[in-house]
Amino acid sequence: MSKKVAIIASNGGLFDAYKVFNIATAAAASEAEVGIFFTFDGLQLVHKEAHKQLPIPEGREAIREGFKQQNVPSISELIEIAQEMDVKFIVCQMTMDVMNMTKDEFVEGIEVAGAASFIHFASDADISLTF
Repeated sequence: MSKKVAIIASNGGLFDAYKVFNIATAAAASEAEVGIFFTFDGLQLVHKEAHKQLPIPEGREAIREGFKQQNVPSISELIEIAQEMDVKFIVCQMTMDVMNMTKDEFVEGIEVAGAASFIHFASDADISLTF
């Protein structure tokens, strides 16, 4: 029996990105259908440029070196891995409109939709998470 995982990404820091993409790819690796709804600051996680320079909480800057030493994939690499695993990226239309953003500003392969579309996707999810 296939599982379904629905994730809401509403925060835009580096730690948030790792949480979202690690959980999404782990779920996809276990053969779950996975969809991520990016809204508000979460849009930064899939913005073409912003995802390359996500903020780290003050005082935790040294963790970047730890990521490198442990060969942790970059956010760009995790985005690519997630997409290769068919993780669905849904970017909130309302948030894009409010922030005056266009689809061209985001990584390839996103779907632009409203909250109702995500609710439809998540309505039969086995696991729902928010980051």
